[in-house]
Amino acid sequence: MSKKILVTETALRDAHQSLIATRMTTEEMLPILDEMDKIGYYSLECWGGATFDSCLRFLNEDPWERLRTIREHCKNTKLQMLFRGQNMLGYRHYADDVLEYFVQRSVANGIDIIRIFDALNDIKNLQVAIKAAKKEGAHAQVAISYTTGPVFTDEYYVEYAKRIADAGADSICIKDMAALLTPYRTEKLVKAIKSEVDLPLQLHTHYTSGLASMCLMKGVEAGVDMIDTAISPLALGTSHAPTESMIAAFMGTEYDTGIKLESMTPIREYFMTLREKYIKSGLLDPKMLATDAKALIYQVPGGMLSNLLSQLKQAGKEDQLTQVLEEVPRVREDSGYPPLVTPTSQIVGTQAVFNVIMGERYKMCTNEFKDLVAGKYGTTPMPIDPEFRKRIIGDMKPIECRPADLLEPELEKLRAEIPQYLEQEEDVLSYAQFPKVAIDFFEKRRNKKLGINSELLDKENKVHPV
Repeated sequence: MSKKILVTETALRDAHQSLIATRMTTEEMLPILDEMDKIGYYSLECWGGATFDSCLRFLNEDPWERLRTIREHCKNTKLQMLFRGQNMLGYRHYADDVLEYFVQRSVANGIDIIRIFDALNDIKNLQVAIKAAKKEGAHAQVAISYTTGPVFTDEYYVEYAKRIADAGADSICIKDMAALLTPYRTEKLVKAIKSEVDLPLQLHTHYTSGLASMCLMKGVEAGVDMIDTAISPLALGTSHAPTESMIAAFMGTEYDTGIKLESMTPIREYFMTLREKYIKSGLLDPKMLATDAKALIYQVPGGMLSNLLSQLKQAGKEDQLTQVLEEVPRVREDSGYPPLVTPTSQIVGTQAVFNVIMGERYKMCTNEFKDLVAGKYGTTPMPIDPEFRKRIIGDMKPIECRPADLLEPELEKLRAEIPQYLEQEEDVLSYAQFPKVAIDFFEKRRNKKLGINSELLDKENKVHPV
């Protein structure tokens, strides 16, 4: 029996998020969108993740306008986004009314598939997002945040997959954000999930440790239905397996993707010009394209590694990186073995840095780490030792319920805070995610319409503060 393997292209989201800190502009995407729409991809992952933040904070772009532009040029291909459950695209939990409205506007603006995940694999944090996606007619794909540790057995993942199916998901994704999968581990895990859960299964893994292509192949042979890849100029390193290589690998077999290899040539050529531009400008560090099997030792995602190094440099302690990398698993164990993905990777990583540079473990704790231990992000995969919890949060009462149950509806309150900036329905959602960053963007947008040069104004204000 032949089984066509479906391909999700990540060039417009995760590939450039992994390699150039999500700095690809909409203008850079535009010339190739119509060509990408002809390929026959299952989906284009083009939105969510860090793209929303990056558009507003660094690129002076409206992320909603980006989505509408891609939709306009890609009418034949499903558009996909990454969504952090109750965290949405921000870094805190949001009330249900904001989440539901965000999903509604995402679908209205062009999203077909919403890949929803929770950093703790806590199903409570996903249920509202799944229901909201299905209500709007979108495909609700739930991602399992894959990691390693004593609790993370096949049985753990199968049980979680069953809960995902019971919650109403349309498909499941194994999300290996830290490139921790190995080929035979992939085969075993996929077979275990497919034997117990009758849902389409997608595999997402990174090339950091050099194993992604092999993991995808063993995954497909074991029953995976869809795979994530990146066009070759933006593949490898901390990105994904090359799209063309995986198409070629399955060509003429029972897993043939149905995509013609020659049709990829113009896509590759275009993104090669972008790659050369990024390298020349310094945006793409060639080191990011190198294989580093240390990821399997330290179990730290590539983006987290660069963040740790940056924090140590700021403290003048970059020589202590090895100690920090050794401290990360200890902090993770103390805090209930959270998978290392946004936002838990930042929380655990920063606490490990503090533990090392302070010379005493937990002498100083970040508020985010206290919140993690207190249960404000949800239930951790393993219980946290009560004595350790008390040491970190003192007399603060730990949260046992779904954290969002403690939040009052906030959509109307958020609207009431920024009436002077609202030009479209979606603006309140940009403000909800990143209040200060969104207001800065709104002001620049307004100034541009009034013919005021915002950069010149910024310089003037620095010389003559208002």
